[in-house]
Amino acid sequence: MTTPASAKIPVTVLTGYLGAGKTTLLNRILTENHGKKYAVIVNEFGEIGIDNDLIIGADEEVFEMNNGCVCCTVRGDLVRILEGLMKRKGKFDAIIVETTGLADPAPVAQTFFVDEDVQAHARLDAVVTVADAKWLSDRLKDAPEAKNQIAFADVIVLNKTDLVTAPELAEVEARIRAINPYAKLHRTTRAQVKIEDVLDRGAFDLDRILEIEPAFLEADDHDHDHGHDHHHHHGHDHGLKHYHDEEMQSLSLRSEKPLDPSTFMPWLQDLMAKEGGKILRSKGIISFAGDDERYVFQGVHMMLEGDHQRPWKDDEKRESRLVFIGRELPEQLIRDGFERCIPA
Repeated sequence: MTTPASAKIPVTVLTGYLGAGKTTLLNRILTENHGKKYAVIVNEFGEIGIDNDLIIGADEEVFEMNNGCVCCTVRGDLVRILEGLMKRKGKFDAIIVETTGLADPAPVAQTFFVDEDVQAHARLDAVVTVADAKWLSDRLKDAPEAKNQIAFADVIVLNKTDLVTAPELAEVEARIRAINPYAKLHRTTRAQVKIEDVLDRGAFDLDRILEIEPAFLEADDHDHDHGHDHHHHHGHDHGLKHYHDEEMQSLSLRSEKPLDPSTFMPWLQDLMAKEGGKILRSKGIISFAGDDERYVFQGVHMMLEGDHQRPWKDDEKRESRLVFIGRELPEQLIRDGFERCIPA
């Protein structure tokens, strides 16, 4: 019996470049009086520099905080630590895993697709990237990891906005959007973001991501809503868009016709097996023919996780929407394959 996604502990993967403000955010989670019980997994507990007065108990790797949260360090295997946390008495509202500033978040995110025990009790909720408004443009030029972290994000905390001018801020946001048009962006100073804007985003309920396709992305799509003159729209009515900086691209696909599951599932699995190295993140809400439930999936590289989520609501538009973000995406291949999943 699989646990429904709603009963699993949401896990946030927190990433960001050194000095961007991750530590400030983690400190707030571990010490503020938010009334929730969070488990924070960090690389080096010492680097966080938590005030000892706030620690009430420590057993080897796990430190309990007086606001009910716990903090532990990844000295060994992330899976082992997660399993240990999930066995502790008193469940957590959420788990936050911090990745090192130089790391690619993919392997950490993949943990939640690979290990069966972890997958049974936890779900990847969102990847949150803290970025430094002042230095991000430089980092994007010289550090591929910084680009990966932006491309990977469901939520971006653009911090230290007080240190840049309005034109600089506009430029850095344009660069972020060229890499990842779908993440929710929060502008902050001293990482002052509401904790609920970062944790338990329900990113697996992809509506939140897919509905925020920013207005400027729709500019080329203004004739999309007038009538259903399909002849006029040929090749345009699936709402295909893509954005990219030099090497990162994102592609969104849409179909108002229900998809054929016997074509779609093999296509998606085959695409991930062959092209998954180029696809950093994939997500979708799918409407299948003859199926009253929404099928939701997300992927990190070759790994996919998908499930029927809930019945379509009466007032919902039953359409399928997919997003792919990656490097040198085989765009035409993806479009053609998707088209073949739409019954004629």
